[in-house]
Amino acid sequence: MPDPSPTSLRDLRVSYDLDSLTEDTAPADPHELFNLWLADALAHQLPEPNAMTLSTLGSDGGPNSRTVLLKGLDLRGFHFFTNYDSRKGRDLAAHPQAALTFLWAQRHHQVSIRGHISKLPREDAETYFASRPAGHQIGAWVSDQSTVIPGREWLEAREAEVTARFAGGPIPCPPNWGGYTLLASEIEFWQGRVSRLHDRLRYTRQEDSTWKMERLSP
Repeated sequence: MPDPSPTSLRDLRVSYDLDSLTEDTAPADPHELFNLWLADALAHQLPEPNAMTLSTLGSDGGPNSRTVLLKGLDLRGFHFFTNYDSRKGRDLAAHPQAALTFLWAQRHHQVSIRGHISKLPREDAETYFASRPAGHQIGAWVSDQSTVIPGREWLEAREAEVTARFAGGPIPCPPNWGGYTLLASEIEFWQGRVSRLHDRLRYTRQEDSTWKMERLSP
C-alpha cells in the first residue's frame, strides 16, 4: 500500500518542549490538575477543548471509540449526554466501565481516565437539554442514533416532521436521551518532553477516596 501522504509518515515529528510535570508541583487531587489543564486549553483557544474520546466494550468483546463532549465535572464524575439506545448506550448498559482521553496537542497535554459509568438523574438531562439550541433539540428526536437508515433524504424528511410536530412550543427531552457520568478510578497526565522522555503521572483512587500518585516510564 502506498504512503498516503507526500511526506513519509515515519518522518513526521513534533518537538515537545513547552513545559514539565513533576511530583513536587502536581496537586494531590487529579481533578484540580485536570481543571488547570482544561483552563489552559481554553485560554489558548484550542478547538473544542472539551472534546474527549470515549472508549467502551462492545457486545462482541471488541472495543468501540468515538468523540463526545464533556459537559460537566463534579464530585459525581465527568459528564456527557447522548442517546441511550446508541451503540455507546448499549455498550455501557452491558459493561458500565469506560475510558476517556483528552488530547490538547498544541499544549503537549494528554489526560487518560478510567472508571465506572452511571446515568445522571433525569433532572440533569432535562436541564441541559433545555439549554441546547432548538436545532440540536430537534436532532435528538430525529436521530435513531447508530441505526442503519436508507439515506440522507430519510433523515431530512424526519427532521421536517419533528420540526412541524413541535412548532410553536417547547421541545421536551426525549425519553431515551440523557446523561452519563464517569467516576474516575485512575487518571493519568501526560506532558510531552524533549527526546521523548515524557512526564507521566498516574493517580489511582484509594479505598478512602484519597489518591496515590506514581510516575510512569515514558
